[in-house]
This record gives sequence, C-alpha cells and structure tokens, in this order.
Amino acid sequence: MRLLTILLLFILSFASVAKPTQIVNMRVFKPALHQLRLVFSLSAPVTHNIFTLKYPNRLVIDFRNTKLVKKLRRAEVDALIIKNIRSAKRNKKDLRVVLDLNVPVRTKSFRLKPDGSNGHRLVVDINTLKRYQKSVSVKLKKPAKTGRQKPDVNTLKRYQKPVSVKPKKPAKTGRQKPNISPPPVVTTYQHASNGTNSKRDIIVAIDPGHGGIDSGAIGIGGTEEKDIVLSIAKKLATMVVGEPGMRVILIRNGDYFVKLRKRIELARQYQADLFISIHADAYPDNENVQGSSVYMLSRRGASSEAARWLAAKENSADLIGGVSLSDKDDLLASVLLNLSQAGTLKASAIVGQKIVKNLKKIGKSHSNRVQRAGFMVLRSPDIPSILIETGFISNPLEERKLKLSDYQTRIAVAIMKGIREYFASHAESSTQLVRR
Repeated sequence: MRLLTILLLFILSFASVAKPTQIVNMRVFKPALHQLRLVFSLSAPVTHNIFTLKYPNRLVIDFRNTKLVKKLRRAEVDALIIKNIRSAKRNKKDLRVVLDLNVPVRTKSFRLKPDGSNGHRLVVDINTLKRYQKSVSVKLKKPAKTGRQKPDVNTLKRYQKPVSVKPKKPAKTGRQKPNISPPPVVTTYQHASNGTNSKRDIIVAIDPGHGGIDSGAIGIGGTEEKDIVLSIAKKLATMVVGEPGMRVILIRNGDYFVKLRKRIELARQYQADLFISIHADAYPDNENVQGSSVYMLSRRGASSEAARWLAAKENSADLIGGVSLSDKDDLLASVLLNLSQAGTLKASAIVGQKIVKNLKKIGKSHSNRVQRAGFMVLRSPDIPSILIETGFISNPLEERKLKLSDYQTRIAVAIMKGIREYFASHAESSTQLVRR
C-alpha cells in the first residue's frame, strides 16, 4: 500500500510538471514616457529566456512548456514602441513571443508569486534608449545647376533669394541600399547682393534633428521634438539669411528622416563654415529637469572619427581643410588631420560658448559651459559644429514654452547673436561678411 502511494505521488508529480503553463492574458502599463511594462498572467510558474535582436529591432521572449489561452494583441498605449506582436510554437511544447519594435530597447524581467488578487506573473520592463536613430539609406537630391528654387521657409522676406551651391563631387561608396524614405531636400538661401563683391558668403548649415520615422523626444502633452526643432530652425534660417554676407543651408526642411552621417556629408558637400544641430532634450525619470545646453565633440569622439578618416583615406576623394588625404602617406595624413581637428574643436568651443551666453539671457541654462559628447553629427573634421538642446521637452513648463512661436523666435535670436559674435572676430579673410 505504501509503495502504491509513493508510485501514485510520483505519477501525479510528473503529470504536474508535464502540464503546460498557460498565458491567460498580457497587460500593458506605461509608467514613464519612454518605458513600458508588460505583465503576463500565468497559470503556473514559468521558465523563460529574453533577448533583443537588431535589423530590424525585435524583443524575443521564449517560454518553456507554455501555451497561449488567447492570441496576444498590441495595445494602443504602446504604439510608439511596439509595432506588432507575434507568437509561435517551438519544439512542440514551447512558445516564442516576438515583439516587433519601432526603436531599440533595453529590458529586464522578473517573476511574481501569487498574492491576494493575482496569480503567477511574469513582468517584462522595456526602456527605450535615450537617443535613437533608425538606420535607413537616403538618396541625395543634387542642387539645380541653373534657375531658382522656390523658398521652403514661409517666413522668408522678399529680399531673400534662394540659390544653388555647387557641391564637391561626392566620393564613390559602392552599391547603395534601396531608398525607404523620401529623399532629403536641402534648401539654400542667400541675402540679395549686387554681385560686385568677389569675396564669398559665409555658409551656415542648420540641422533640425530627427524627422520622419524618428520623432525624437515626446513631451508629456504629446509634443514631438522633430516639429519643435524644425520650426526653430526655419526661424533661425530667416535671421541668418538677413545678414549681409551670409548664406543658409537647411539640412532638413520638412518631416522626413535623414541619416546622421548623411547630415555631415551634406554640410561638407555644401562647404559649410559652421554646422548647428538643433534638438530638444528629454529626461523621462525626472520631469523637473529643465534648461538649455550646448554640446561640442568630445576628444574621444574626435579620435575615433580621425581613425575612421585615416582608414578610409585611400578610397576617399574628400578634402580635409581643403587638402586631400588620399595622396599623403600615413604620417603626413595623420598630422594634417590632427591639425584640422584641433582648429575645428577650438572654433566649436568658441562659438558654442557665445551661444550659451545668449541662451542664458532668455531662460534657465542646464549647463553654463559648452559640454562635450560624441554625437555623430558633430564629427566633421573641418567644420566647427555644435549641438543645441533648446530645453527639456519632458518638462511640462518647457514643453509649453517650446510650442510658443514667440519663445521659438527668442531662441533663434539668441543663437543668431552667438553666430554674429563669433564671425565678427573669426570670419575668414576670403569672406564678404559685412561688419556693422
């Protein structure tokens, strides 16, 4: 009898282990702007494995000995992060759940035991990366060789004339990937001139961050960074083009995506003297954080970019500081590149600090000095480049201010003052900048 009891318990235990765990449902919570929490309600404890994949971005959750009670469906609350949810059986008894993502993420997971009102649960926390760019290929639209382009900036005054700028011949890069977004349209404007001055204009490249599939940061009220920065960029373009001896290049003049390194290539293609990238910051964990800030390239970012340029110099027709590296030996090319980078970083620091000073006059500053970071768009070796965070869109007060046209104009005026002050003492002798 005792042996029979033991055998019966063994059989019941084996049956219990063999019985698949059921996923009863999945609930979705949004604890913060860039976070999601998925809670799987289970009939029993579950063994699982979780990992992420790229190209495209996916989150994969493998459940051991598990089955679904009903099909999982994507909730509307997670539409910004999760594109689609799929599931399929594996090894006849296991289950794989795949979340197709719009952005790269970091994840962590943990199990919860039953409490008074809930059964077994698996919790998956999803955090989007603070800054992300979706990698797509875009085809450059060549500037027209003749004729005039219609201005895209609605606020341009009558004396502002759009012109074509002859670009440098781009280097051959081999086979291109298919285009999966509209081609960027680079708009150039210059002040009306009588054409008697043989000196050239100073060219300022203005780069509104994000665009298209990449909305950038999203405020508590739903404001998208890409829209705010485009509006500020257009206002700044109007002011720059009103300066005698200056010309403006808008890297993005509509709602479309431009790859990060392509933004650098466009600025160099149009031979820009200054590159300004405009953004609006976000700090989801603390909505009280606020203030503007200005960044230049870090020394580590400069070093890694120098290594890239030197490694590719034999196949590149690009000029660094007006000098080709392709026909120089490694040592000379390295020296020339380092000299160019040193001058570029110094100029970036100077113009950045002047803009910091003027931004402080219109609102709170997150940092009183130019900060250093490895942002990709700052990596042109011979164009002074800065990135401006106009404010924290995750702060409700700053989000409301950034949406106001008058406040956007004040930001553009502050940036313009910094640009004017910089070129007043650092304009090249070959330019026709008029000092008033």
